[in-house]
Amino acid sequence: MKTGIFGTFGLVALAVIAFIAWNTCFIVGQTEQALVLRFGQVVDVITKPGLNFKLPLVDNVVKLDKLILDVDVPGSTRPQGEEVITADEPAQLGVSGEERKRLVVDAFARYRIADPLRFYQSVGSVVGAQSRLSVVIISSVRRVLGGVRLSDIVREKREQLMSEIKKQVDDEAKNFGIDVIDVRLRRADLPPATSESVFNSMKAQFKQQATDIRSRGEQRAQELRADADRRATIIRAEAQQKADETRGEGDAERNRIFAEAYSKDPDFFAFYRSMQAYETGLKTGDTRMILSPDSPFFKYFADPAAKAPAGAPR
Repeated sequence: MKTGIFGTFGLVALAVIAFIAWNTCFIVGQTEQALVLRFGQVVDVITKPGLNFKLPLVDNVVKLDKLILDVDVPGSTRPQGEEVITADEPAQLGVSGEERKRLVVDAFARYRIADPLRFYQSVGSVVGAQSRLSVVIISSVRRVLGGVRLSDIVREKREQLMSEIKKQVDDEAKNFGIDVIDVRLRRADLPPATSESVFNSMKAQFKQQATDIRSRGEQRAQELRADADRRATIIRAEAQQKADETRGEGDAERNRIFAEAYSKDPDFFAFYRSMQAYETGLKTGDTRMILSPDSPFFKYFADPAAKAPAGAPR
């Protein structure tokens, strides 16, 4: 009987000891740091990994990340992004009106909890830190971007502006026990209404430029066509002149050859010319010729060796 009682007490004692040990020991991981709270007051800050101890049922452990954390600014304020007033004149954006100087930006930051005690005392948790950091980032973005032009933000001075925003945010975040690693803009756009207005303005400008270019091109094309027509007319005239000169020279040479041939053998030349006349005059067709049988035209029909009478046409 006694043995059973002692066995029960032993099991209860072991359970109590295990419970106390479980509530006394805790482990801090490689990516963690911890605060030991006693009745809500911080009594110990642990930044190194390993096994640690606390008072059971009295102390409470709050663990915080050592890793780099992210904060997305629009998620905590406006899902569509924050509006910033830039230093652009409305005419520089191609639109009119003071509201046309607005710019919608999305920013995000990466940070690390550098001082767990100050972090816990100032913001309490990661959710609180993200809320406070969002306000700081928005304020810094508006201060820095409010004094520059859109072209500086998106192109010319972007890195310099990001460095200035990061410095300002980091200086304020140290009050929360936070080190800011980086701050970046995810996007920087004009509001939808302004974008549409700017797009329409740019479209009109490009359309006007295209019309001017087409007009100048058409004018140039007409000038080129006129010049080509003028040159073609000159070339044709020169070619016709050259052809007439060559044709005249050919006719003169032909006449010279005929005259030379006639002087060498007048009878053969008369026969040759008569054959040509027969070929031309006796072609098949509707032409009718009425000639006397004793006409000199037919002299070679009656006598192939005939000679043309003196004074007869050849």
